[in-house]
Amino acid sequence: MEYAASDLSQRERYKVLTSFVLPRPIAWVTSTNADGVVNAAPFSFFNVFCEDPPLCMFAVNRRPDGREKDTLANIQRLGEFVVNLTDEPLARAMHESSGDFPPEIGEPDYLGLKLAPSRKIAVPRLADAPFAMECRTWKLIDVNGDRQLIMGEGIHFHIRDELWDHEAMRVHMERYHPIGRMFADRYCRTDDRVVFPAAEGAKQNSRGSDNE
Repeated sequence: MEYAASDLSQRERYKVLTSFVLPRPIAWVTSTNADGVVNAAPFSFFNVFCEDPPLCMFAVNRRPDGREKDTLANIQRLGEFVVNLTDEPLARAMHESSGDFPPEIGEPDYLGLKLAPSRKIAVPRLADAPFAMECRTWKLIDVNGDRQLIMGEGIHFHIRDELWDHEAMRVHMERYHPIGRMFADRYCRTDDRVVFPAAEGAKQNSRGSDNE
């Protein structure tokens, strides 16, 4: 089965992409409005893209009625935000934060999520997140006038202590249980893992030369 992308509606293209590009990591983004209300919203069109500088990107589309989402309005105003990652204990609250909240009601306050101050920006982070990255806006890219790609530069990292081996600079995978987004309201756990031996690349010809 195959489709030309141009033959599908926007909704149909979305359904194809989100049905097969998975699981996707989730950026649980905290931002602050002009009244100091902290917003927390999840985005699964998200990933990190390089380490020098540390860049991440996520997509924010408009609401069904055409209004701008709070996250975008806050980032455009302040130029900073925090990307918090989600693990199993926080998964239900993350999902609930995807509901419709008016600007004057902050999801962390409504859902009872603890906040902690960031080090280098004004926007707070989610205190219980396994990993949080303070970001400043690196670039905004308009897509067709109905969504923005927000690129952020990570300037400070927060890691839950028990998850990180500081000497080896490696995560304790047996303690880290991230949640991935599938499609619609479906998510996945990531504890069923596969480990392969190091890739060998092209193997050398084992036959000796004529001079041996």
